Amino acid sequence: MEKAILVGLDLGLVSDFKESMHELKGLAEACDVEVVGAITQKAETPSPVFYIGQGKVEELRQSIDTLDANLLIFDDELSPSHIRNLEKSLEIKIIDRTILILDIFARRAKTKEAMLQVELAQSEYYLPRIIGMYKSLSRQKSGTGSKGPGEQQLELDRRIIRNKIYKLKKELAAIVEVRRTQRHKRLVSNIPIVAVVGYTNSGKSTLMNAIMSRADQKPEKYVFEKDMLFATLETQTREIKQVNNHDFLLTDTVGFISKLPHQLIEAFKSTLEEITEANLVLHVIDASNPQQQNQAATVEKVLVELGAENIPVIHVLNKMDLCSDIPANSYANPIYISALNGQNIDGLIDAIDGVLFSGRHLVRMLIPFDKGGIYNELQEKANIKLTEYRSDGTFVIVELPDILYNKYQEYIV
Repeated sequence: MEKAILVGLDLGLVSDFKESMHELKGLAEACDVEVVGAITQKAETPSPVFYIGQGKVEELRQSIDTLDANLLIFDDELSPSHIRNLEKSLEIKIIDRTILILDIFARRAKTKEAMLQVELAQSEYYLPRIIGMYKSLSRQKSGTGSKGPGEQQLELDRRIIRNKIYKLKKELAAIVEVRRTQRHKRLVSNIPIVAVVGYTNSGKSTLMNAIMSRADQKPEKYVFEKDMLFATLETQTREIKQVNNHDFLLTDTVGFISKLPHQLIEAFKSTLEEITEANLVLHVIDASNPQQQNQAATVEKVLVELGAENIPVIHVLNKMDLCSDIPANSYANPIYISALNGQNIDGLIDAIDGVLFSGRHLVRMLIPFDKGGIYNELQEKANIKLTEYRSDGTFVIVELPDILYNKYQEYIV
């Protein structure tokens, strides 16, 4: 196990610097790195030479010897010159928060698309840094920051990495085209789409499984859930069928985190496009986390970057089983749940129903007996509230979506 010292520079840009450092520790531990110490500094701007001040560099040198550390992890993304200068002065492996997150993604990626996306993000991160890091990479051929699909390209020169990026983008484009075709088919079917978003480890996948359980989905359809950072990297979509025919598609998405590397946002943009085409967003928030408002703000910032800020949102405060009181918040009509024990899942489904299907048309229809196919379609795609068989046809009171309302105007009485 690698032994690391965490290094943070408080520039006053983060609302809770201590929480950022605590989160960095969690990221390091997720990569099986033992954190043996932490050094922080306050400053108005980073040092142009070492990012931190010369005095802190000397303090680090002593701590490295005292704590027998072989790795330094910085809380912010370092420039190539910072990495080069620090490695030359301290003769130790240097990585930053971005490499750490990329490393976790590389470990979690399972599908071909996720692997390509992570490898692309790794390549784009290392491209401008390959000269400054070449000495370190040739010396350190394993360990944190060199896991997963991107391992081989780390020692290659810029030309090879550029070629790699070109090929990765080409492969991803083909997969993205398939994904967009599938998404187009879903849009044509007129089934509403609900996207589940939230900070990493807020309980999105657990919530998705809880909703599927209410819809009597088979357990083999459940998505992977675990108490770990970035458990979900692959977009998962499931159809939720209800007795009132208010069916919708539920899509799980990759979790967000503060200082999420822009390379990852770009690489996963095709996956995150699922959010932009949703009819409703469920923003899952860990109500038990003291930093829940900051985490929610991080998610909302990414939604704006994706262009999804105008989609209706239900704020879902999860993990209420871990809370003694309702946490202070300023959300409009939040839903309080515990996805783990099923608390208030029915209330959440009612809220989803209210947003997605409030605009449906409640009408009376008289369907001739020789048009039995219409009644069959209503059974599948509408919510029939009353059926009477009369001498001149089948009379129904039914709740219609716009597409059926416009299609069968002549039978509405």
